[in-house]
Amino acid sequence: MKLTVLKLSLLALSIAICSCSKSEEDLPDTTINEEAVSITSVVQSKYTSAVTISIRGSANTSRITLKSNGLPDHKTPYWGVGHALYEAFPSGHKANVNTEMIAQNYSMTIPTNPKEASSKNATSLGEIGMALNGVAIFNDKERANIPLDAMTLTTFDNSGAHPAPQKNYHYHTTGKYTSADDAKLIGFLRDGFPIYGRKDTTGGYPTLDSYGGHFGPTQDFPNGIYHYHASNVNYLNTGYYILKSGSYYGNKGTFTN
Repeated sequence: MKLTVLKLSLLALSIAICSCSKSEEDLPDTTINEEAVSITSVVQSKYTSAVTISIRGSANTSRITLKSNGLPDHKTPYWGVGHALYEAFPSGHKANVNTEMIAQNYSMTIPTNPKEASSKNATSLGEIGMALNGVAIFNDKERANIPLDAMTLTTFDNSGAHPAPQKNYHYHTTGKYTSADDAKLIGFLRDGFPIYGRKDTTGGYPTLDSYGGHFGPTQDFPNGIYHYHASNVNYLNTGYYILKSGSYYGNKGTFTN
């Protein structure tokens, strides 16, 4: 009698397991694989001719290397009076002690299939990404790793940029020639994820995570990708909007000069 009960119990358990397995298999896969997105074609089509692009490796282990001289392709007072691309500073602004910008030898290497990092790394001073025209992107800090202050912002041109002590011109914020109040692609950061303007494809301002980004569709990645947005906070009430602060979402690649 005990043996019969045991057999019946095992049979019922087997049916239950089969039933669960079958129902799980029948369910549609609603999981979005955020790590399956390749950025290669977008990088190749969106970067300007001022940036040299090369790809090495295969499949998900491949890497993209972007090289540029870091000089802007748009107007700025830092070109100097008499240059074809010279324009005056915004009202009340003037050059900092670094009045000159010169060509650099930038090389940024990023993954073709960026992934979330298991341990997040903070962005540091210096180059944290490259805009589509080859100009470097910096975070919201400078000098002794302190936040940008109102005085420093008066050295910005119309693109929220100025040269560093190494005479390397760079963007800290959104601006006239990159992205203003829009959803434009600005460039890619060192972890391989793209960075966009303040707006999303819907025309609204997205809710961002602590890294300044979120997962969703963009005009370049209609099926979705993790991507950053410029902050929608009017920084120090100056009309400038920080491009990136805090840590990277993914594993940062290299950026040399």
